[in-house]
Amino acid sequence: MSTKLKTTEDITFEDFKSEILNDYKIAVTSRECSLLGRREVLTGKAKFGIFGDGKEVPQLAWAKVFKNGDFRSGYYRDQTFMMAIDELNIEQFFAGLYGHASIDADPMSAGRQMGGHFGTHSLDENGVWKNLTEQRNSSADISPTAGQMPRLLGLAQASKIYRNVKGIDTTKFSNDGNEIAWGTIGNASTSEGLFFETINAAGVLQVPMVISIWDDDYGISVHAKHQTTKENISEILKGFQRDEHGNGYEILRVKGWDYTALVNTYETAEKIAREEHVPVLIHVQELTQPQGHSTSGSHERYKNKERLDWEAKHDCNLKMRHWMIENNIGTEEELDTLDKNIKKKVREGKKAAWDAYLDPIVKDRAEAVKLLKALANTSANKAFIDKYISDLTSIDAPIRRDILSTARKTLRYVLNETSAEKTKLQDWISAYIASLQPKYSSHLHSSSEKAALNIAGTKPTYNDNAEDVDGRIIIRDNFDAIFNTYPHAMVFGEDAGNIGDVNQGLEGLQEKYGELRVADVGIREATILGQGIGLAMRGLRPIAEIQYLDYILYALQIISDDLATLHYRTKGMQKAPLIIRTRGHRLEGIWHSGSQLGGIINLVRGVHVLVPRNMTKAAGFYNTILEGDEPAIIIECLNGYRLKEKMPNNIGRFKTPIGVVETVKEGTDITLVSYGSTLNMVTQTAKDLLQVGIDAEVIDVQSLLPLDINHDIVKSVAKTNRLMIIDEDVPGGASAYLLDAILNKQNAYRYLDSKPKTLTAKPHRPAYGTDGDYFSKPSAEDMFEAVYEVMHEVNPNDFPKLR
Repeated sequence: MSTKLKTTEDITFEDFKSEILNDYKIAVTSRECSLLGRREVLTGKAKFGIFGDGKEVPQLAWAKVFKNGDFRSGYYRDQTFMMAIDELNIEQFFAGLYGHASIDADPMSAGRQMGGHFGTHSLDENGVWKNLTEQRNSSADISPTAGQMPRLLGLAQASKIYRNVKGIDTTKFSNDGNEIAWGTIGNASTSEGLFFETINAAGVLQVPMVISIWDDDYGISVHAKHQTTKENISEILKGFQRDEHGNGYEILRVKGWDYTALVNTYETAEKIAREEHVPVLIHVQELTQPQGHSTSGSHERYKNKERLDWEAKHDCNLKMRHWMIENNIGTEEELDTLDKNIKKKVREGKKAAWDAYLDPIVKDRAEAVKLLKALANTSANKAFIDKYISDLTSIDAPIRRDILSTARKTLRYVLNETSAEKTKLQDWISAYIASLQPKYSSHLHSSSEKAALNIAGTKPTYNDNAEDVDGRIIIRDNFDAIFNTYPHAMVFGEDAGNIGDVNQGLEGLQEKYGELRVADVGIREATILGQGIGLAMRGLRPIAEIQYLDYILYALQIISDDLATLHYRTKGMQKAPLIIRTRGHRLEGIWHSGSQLGGIINLVRGVHVLVPRNMTKAAGFYNTILEGDEPAIIIECLNGYRLKEKMPNNIGRFKTPIGVVETVKEGTDITLVSYGSTLNMVTQTAKDLLQVGIDAEVIDVQSLLPLDINHDIVKSVAKTNRLMIIDEDVPGGASAYLLDAILNKQNAYRYLDSKPKTLTAKPHRPAYGTDGDYFSKPSAEDMFEAVYEVMHEVNPNDFPKLR
């Protein structure tokens, strides 16, 4: 049912009529899905609905110029477009609304996202790239307003890279950079900073990006006068309009109900973006939202009668219908018949989707009820179990929670009973959970052969006379090897290009590899991350540099909501193997302290968080991640660039394994766990402790996500019987995460003879200056005294009180 653009001059009127009628069918189908979808929510079959009604006609025009290889980065109003490119049908629409946990029924997210969030499959069932040039692509949507914009920038920039950088294998990813990245956003969401940051960056980069702004005058219930200066986003962006003196945007305006004008406008936008690699903004005005923002409320509450009357007259589907009748494309009677047939087809599709969703659950219920009845007949508490059975069988539309909750609660009535029936129910519950949990929890990380945990470590090797060099030399030469090995690898960030980054870790590499592969960017962390996500989604291997770890807070929403969830929310059908490079640890001052790991690790699950203690370890992590297919944050130690390290002779080839701890110093009295720059201080303190008879074992966790997959820390605790975690984060930050993993997951509590301790920074950011650091973060003396105090409690005679 996809829409096509016929541009040949000899097109017949019958062909033209057929094309228009097909478009109208798609628009009516989409509208009927919206109307029925709302009813399904209000009757309780679905949880929540947010639909694309009122935006149908402009999306038809857009779909006509959307080519194979192109990418969409949109928001939850684009259902008509997805139908028009044949990537969404009626059954799939309703499967998404019901939350059907099957990638076949709901190919957008297997029920992991609410309806209206669309994506296509970039990967096959083995996690291998499909040929993206042979299909029309949609990056997976997210709900946060304007959150789709940063990613859009990278999707567009990929075309520029593919067109201008030689040596990249483009087979599956690009046809000479001719692809356009198409973005959509509601007019109110253009108030978000992410929108303006992306608009500015795209204008600077000059990338083939077309942004459609669906303007219906409202943002939820709030009118545009409270959203946008002059109530008109294209008016206030006029300064971005390109002219003969410099780069900029082509800005187009069009009425959202004018079918022919929309088709012409999108043809113009496509030609400019595809051929000239110039960004285009299309302000689609005078749209309506017939059912309001969502099923959470009615738009009659905030729109007056005059507005509602105007919307009824300017509904884009109605206007298209009138235009078709006026131009002899269809009569009133013919279109009435078509409408009636479509309504029937949508109702049938809805029923088929509901039956496909409900039938397996009903079968599961029947199986559970059979087991429960058998148990009831052997139990002294039969009456109570029968009540549970009755309640469960009376539910018209059960969900899996109903079944499992009933079965689990039933076991409470047979705690002291023994029977074969009880054993069968117990086994069934365990098996049911085991079979269902992956439907909701799988694919947080890659399960392909290139998963990071499958990449074996390779140790650095050294010549007998290995030279001591600054750490920055190791990281620089390793990046040189990376860019020489991977033509599709690139790095970009503030100061990353011309001066070779603030710490000279990229010294001379822009001159060697060019400004597109080693690039300076503006001060705009969110879209630096967005660039990386979009580039990675199109088969490139970007390294997005955030100058200091503190600055990652500007981009944390993008990392958390988009990057970290991408593989999960598509159930393994999309990936973005982006490397985020940054630096931090043991810094002085509130704004450059680089110690927010507790917050980060709890917000970016799905992204590996790697905390190397030196530049050799950091270089090894880059090599490992680039061999895999997952995203990661690598935090280099800022105070390590000038520290001396031995120069390996296998630069670019050694690999630091992910999730593997390293015992830096063996000992027998206490296990000290840390990472990054603090680990180096702990190691020195352990040497000082030897002078007073305390032999500490020091473990570098190396990666926080994942943490110690081999459970080596508990083996150390079993030997020393004591544990201390030393961290520069605030109390309850990363130290609490480490303690939980060691005590609760590794069960190290079984081996403890002393209370486990954490030594952290004070509950505030560090004050400025060396003294501010000393009194804010754990010092060497703090570490020494904390360990000594533990040993004093164990043996006060050998270790008398220090102070």
